[in-house]
Amino acid sequence: MKIAIINGPNLNLLGKREVDIYGEASFNTYLKTLHDKYANIEISYFQSNVEGELINEIQRVGFSYDGIILNPGGYTHTSVALGDAIAAITTPVIEVHISNIFGREDFRKLSHVSGKAKGVISGLGLKGYELALEYFL
Repeated sequence: MKIAIINGPNLNLLGKREVDIYGEASFNTYLKTLHDKYANIEISYFQSNVEGELINEIQRVGFSYDGIILNPGGYTHTSVALGDAIAAITTPVIEVHISNIFGREDFRKLSHVSGKAKGVISGLGLKGYELALEYFL
């Protein structure tokens, strides 16, 4: 089984930025625990702060992987193009957010991704990635 984790803007700063919202663990540290726990699954990881690079990665894995776990970060609320990229592929996508986007500022309640994704996990911290992985299993 091949699962891609794709993280959007500013998620490279996990463990450093707004730790009261996002926690103190870096994503690379967390990713190692996922690799250790799910050693029989091929988990690829991609992060970019650039919208077009995220779209390129979605298209790259979107016809050959078994699942995509996508945290589009701030592009959730602004990028019609990310939603279009998800609609164009055959690989199912689970949208994951570390914080509860529905409990934050009003503009964060709009997602251009959710309607195209198979499901959404929001507000459960980094555990949301593991739950998405479990869904694909």
